[in-house]
Amino acid sequence: MKKIIVKCKLASREGFVDKLSDIEMEFSPIYWQHDRVYVPKGYKRGINMPRLLMRTEMKAVDKPAKYYLILKRHIEDSGVDVVDETVVKDYTEMVNIILQLGFKPQKEVSRRRQEIKMSEDTSLYLDKIDGTNGSFAKLETNLKEGDSVEDVKNDLLKTLAVFGEKNVVEMSYSEIDY
Repeated sequence: MKKIIVKCKLASREGFVDKLSDIEMEFSPIYWQHDRVYVPKGYKRGINMPRLLMRTEMKAVDKPAKYYLILKRHIEDSGVDVVDETVVKDYTEMVNIILQLGFKPQKEVSRRRQEIKMSEDTSLYLDKIDGTNGSFAKLETNLKEGDSVEDVKNDLLKTLAVFGEKNVVEMSYSEIDY
């Protein structure tokens, strides 16, 4: 699936949530995600190499965790992220496969997340990344056939600007130095 993803570090989490509440948009309950990020040997940012994420997600303490294998590849010259997600039943076995394929661990990222489904194709996430100060807003939309990447990205940036947010972060959470 092709996605356009824009994120920013929030000036004020409370202020951001209040602005959304003013237009009757409410976030989901908080849930927890933990990503172990794996990269191929020789990985360098900006050369279109894939990353694999093993995600553990817990949406409720009385339900079992879910595990996902996520392939992410940012196509630098187009600004598009190619993202494929698969449910995994055996976490340990999948990690062994990733390592046997020559990928190596890059970083672990834990977050508490809330979300708003803004449309069928667009979601807004409110993330608190463990080990960082502040919170992040992440807008993510599916790119449809014939959509202009630049126009879609500009629309997402305008949406954040409406809420007074301009501190755009170009890196993935695993690349941010805490």
